[in-house]
Amino acid sequence: MINSEQVMLGRTGLHACRLGISTSFGAPAKAYEMAFERGCNYFTWGTFIKGRSKEFKKFAHSSLTNANRDKFIIAFFSYAHEPYLTEKFLIKGLKELRLDYIDILLLGYFPKRPKNKIIDGAIALKDKGLIRHIGLSSHNRKLFAELSDDDVFDIFHLRYNAANRGAEEDVFPYLNSENRPGIVSFTATRWRQLLNPKKMPQGEEPLSAVDCYRFVLAYPAVDICMMGAKNEEQMAENLKTLDYGPLTDDELERIKKIGRHVYGK
Repeated sequence: MINSEQVMLGRTGLHACRLGISTSFGAPAKAYEMAFERGCNYFTWGTFIKGRSKEFKKFAHSSLTNANRDKFIIAFFSYAHEPYLTEKFLIKGLKELRLDYIDILLLGYFPKRPKNKIIDGAIALKDKGLIRHIGLSSHNRKLFAELSDDDVFDIFHLRYNAANRGAEEDVFPYLNSENRPGIVSFTATRWRQLLNPKKMPQGEEPLSAVDCYRFVLAYPAVDICMMGAKNEEQMAENLKTLDYGPLTDDELERIKKIGRHVYGK
């Protein structure tokens, strides 16, 4: 089952559940508790999401302590593109979560390698002990192949789902298996299009969110598949992903068929 497959997140040395949790959907604190109790320990967060961070902070204040800090992986998104703003928002975030450091600073979204001043700023934050690793998020798949041997970046956040499978050709084959960055995928449901009955081929039932997450996690190059939930019910449904084993050949072919159709639409 997927819940037994905690993996090493690339060259970071961090051990992560393969189902990651985005906190940008406004779920209540109880939903995050449910996820953590099931073993989910990779959380992405950003102070730029107004009104949606209160519940995650509540969860962090009650569950994330010095005694169990090493059980959590907190990735902080920065879209500032200016070193002083990145540091300002990071320090603000650390205070809000009552933490001394963030595991991963995610720089996003960049169509090409960030300017040296941005990278130097991130390295400075690392030297200060405020972050442990630097990650990059982008929609430009070929950028990841170009940067696969760039030791600045320990994590890549990229789009991958049943309809958008370009990473299978443009990214995954170029990763150095011995010292590669950790791979985290997002948009598994393709903005819910893979769940939409109106988008399906004739005669096909729509996919479930669990189908979408299982498809992404079936690809061995993906370490973590991100998911989001707005409430406890959605979180409980999504967490069922952890109860399943690998997709059967028939399941895999059906999902690919729907993915091709949605992409063509």
